[in-house]
Amino acid sequence: MSTVSEITAEQFNEEVSQHTGKVLVDFYAPWCGPCKMIAPVVEQVANEHQDIKVVKIDADQAQTLMSQFSIRGIPTLLLVKDGEVIDRKVGAASVKQVQEFVLQ
Repeated sequence: MSTVSEITAEQFNEEVSQHTGKVLVDFYAPWCGPCKMIAPVVEQVANEHQDIKVVKIDADQAQTLMSQFSIRGIPTLLLVKDGEVIDRKVGAASVKQVQEFVLQ
């Protein structure tokens, strides 16, 4: 079963900004090749790290969030802790790279 939830821009505040703990946010687009490559990596990391909430957001449907976080390329992963962005990773990455990213 997937532990990655797809949310909308309208749900961002409740699901991410108000969440206590870490949230990995995957900004993607259905037409994006690198996004398709990183999707199973994000899924695997979500399954292995149950203590981290993992959500994905369709970038095409979330232009206000893209602007708010100065996201210019996808896929972009944001690591949010207690409502604050603590890091970001742009582009496709390996399982090891994403695991190291979320464990900081």
